[in-house]
Amino acid sequence: MVAMCKGICPLPVRRRSPGLLRPRPAKSRNGRARGKYLARRLEILRAAGDQFRVHGFAETGMREIAGAANLSPGNLYNYFRGKHELLYFCQDSSLDRMIAALEKARRLRASAAEKLRFVIGSHLRCVLEEVEGGAAHLMTTMLPAHLQRRLISKRDRYEEGVRQLIAAGSRSEEFVACDAALAARAVLGALNWTVRWFHPGGSMTASEIAGGFAEYLIRGLLAKPERRGRHAKRTLPIMGKYATAGAGDREAARSFFRG
Repeated sequence: MVAMCKGICPLPVRRRSPGLLRPRPAKSRNGRARGKYLARRLEILRAAGDQFRVHGFAETGMREIAGAANLSPGNLYNYFRGKHELLYFCQDSSLDRMIAALEKARRLRASAAEKLRFVIGSHLRCVLEEVEGGAAHLMTTMLPAHLQRRLISKRDRYEEGVRQLIAAGSRSEEFVACDAALAARAVLGALNWTVRWFHPGGSMTASEIAGGFAEYLIRGLLAKPERRGRHAKRTLPIMGKYATAGAGDREAARSFFRG
């Protein structure tokens, strides 16, 4: 026991709140540990996205996700508290990549058609080549309402950015005069629906589909027919890769749309 002097009140003991008893968040770790932690979370996201797409969200449990990620179920909870949080981060990280591509397109010294082509290719790369991106777009209504609300502002920001690209093209008379909001929703709706039918082992790659979609979608916006030929042959980087809508891609796209 600690003896206290007469007449001196002991200092109050500061109790730690329950929240402080949890493990320190990743941001307080050193840089290397934080990098490994974030990389592991991304691996788990991809494993979860794969399970969601194959087995469905309702039928996939944390135990199955842990097995796919080579983790014990208990260790998985050190990274995510549940599969709703996993799906939320799938959607959130997918939107972050799309918004980053949109911002990059805005900075390009290029025509409105070329900027929109870049966005289309980046969007399809995200939803078709990234497992978690595809899972996010397949299961947009699976989240509780309070989690869905957190994503609305990002989705609105992305859609508004696409609308502004189209509106700028109309103002410069590169695109026809149109309802830019309606056109943006038509483009995004077509791109998002590809998740429903695309198969990685199919006859067309994501880049080929991006080239075909860009040709068909942008062709309908172009104001002058002579610009269509120049637009169709232009090559631009798409999230680190290149996609060219040349003769081969155009023929592949036409074959696909004919069925």
